[in-house]
Amino acid sequence: MRYRFSENEQFNYEILLALGAVWRQGADVGEVLTAASAATDGDAETWLSAWATLARSVRAQAGKCAAHGRAVSARDGYLRAAGYFGTALVAVDGCADPEARLGELFPAHRDCFDRFAAAWDPPAERVAIPYEGLSLPGYLVSPPGRSGALPTVIVNNGSDGPLSTAWTLLGAPAVARGYRALLFDGPGQQSMLFQHGVTFRPDWEHVITPVVDFLAARDDVDDRRLVLAGISQAGYWVPRALAFEHRIAAAVADPGVVDVAESWWRNLGPQLRELWDSGDRETFDRIMNQALEEDPALGAMWRWRAKPYGVTSPFALLTEVAAYTVGHLTDRITTPLLVTDPEGEHFWPGASRRLYDALPGPKELVGFPAAEGAHLHCEPMGRALFEQRVFDWLDARLASGPPARG
Repeated sequence: MRYRFSENEQFNYEILLALGAVWRQGADVGEVLTAASAATDGDAETWLSAWATLARSVRAQAGKCAAHGRAVSARDGYLRAAGYFGTALVAVDGCADPEARLGELFPAHRDCFDRFAAAWDPPAERVAIPYEGLSLPGYLVSPPGRSGALPTVIVNNGSDGPLSTAWTLLGAPAVARGYRALLFDGPGQQSMLFQHGVTFRPDWEHVITPVVDFLAARDDVDDRRLVLAGISQAGYWVPRALAFEHRIAAAVADPGVVDVAESWWRNLGPQLRELWDSGDRETFDRIMNQALEEDPALGAMWRWRAKPYGVTSPFALLTEVAAYTVGHLTDRITTPLLVTDPEGEHFWPGASRRLYDALPGPKELVGFPAAEGAHLHCEPMGRALFEQRVFDWLDARLASGPPARG
């Protein structure tokens, strides 16, 4: 793609993702480009300021629309504001007093999303999913004019994306096609991390099984037509859960992930890998911490991505991430699984094909080449094409009838 908006790789990708959200009314082109232009290239403070300023402006206008009974304008405004607050959040660890910034921006993001969800037709249902003595917060969103037991998509978010992005990438297209959509925060995700301190876990079946239990107990959910769809790092969590939870009728991994740690090691080089393999924790941490201090942008992104694991030592963090692998479990996956394979995947290149080749059951590998403009991680600029291919496949799988219960 010829167009770049920032020399900072993460910031540039976030802009592409925001532009893609326009397809589902999660952003507006002019607003996105204006905020991107206001941010000094690669500078976390101006990035956060530009996106937070835009979010507050859009939120204020949405409030005025709501006060005057302009329900559609208010609903759409709150969704855009939620997305912009979420985009601002990716820079907090590069700013002064990051916890204070997080404590200000995340509640604003979630409040806007709450208001959007309440304004949906019909209003989204706020749910609490029982989970190991706690509850996972979520939203069950339904299509207008539909009742009874409907097929339902469980939207599994990635490692650090806001819930508004999970909505525009998977929830909105599901509801548009007559599914109910369940959005939720799992361990290490958004409110569970920021407000409750609950971190990631590799054995994601212990998250998805309580979610399935919760949905299966509802009269308005067809428990024989449940879909599990995951984005970004959920390309690992989805197949991991499927290896143990067999009540899912069909699933999507966007993209496929075999070893989460690959996305960490590909930027560190073989010498650091050899040092880590040697077990010399003290030397490894000293070298890594020095490198992260010398490169503020790298240090900020490292801290943001490390936050959901709750581990500060680089050596211990990579040891923890190494547990997030599904290669030894693929022979247990029998659920029909669609794996996306976008050209230019920069976190887990080649992993989609390796996951697909290892699957023993019904499967589909769907490519998204650059020639179609739908390439890169999670196809940020090709949402219409993504929806067509992925949801047409899901519709066909569910229409052919649910698999027999094992």
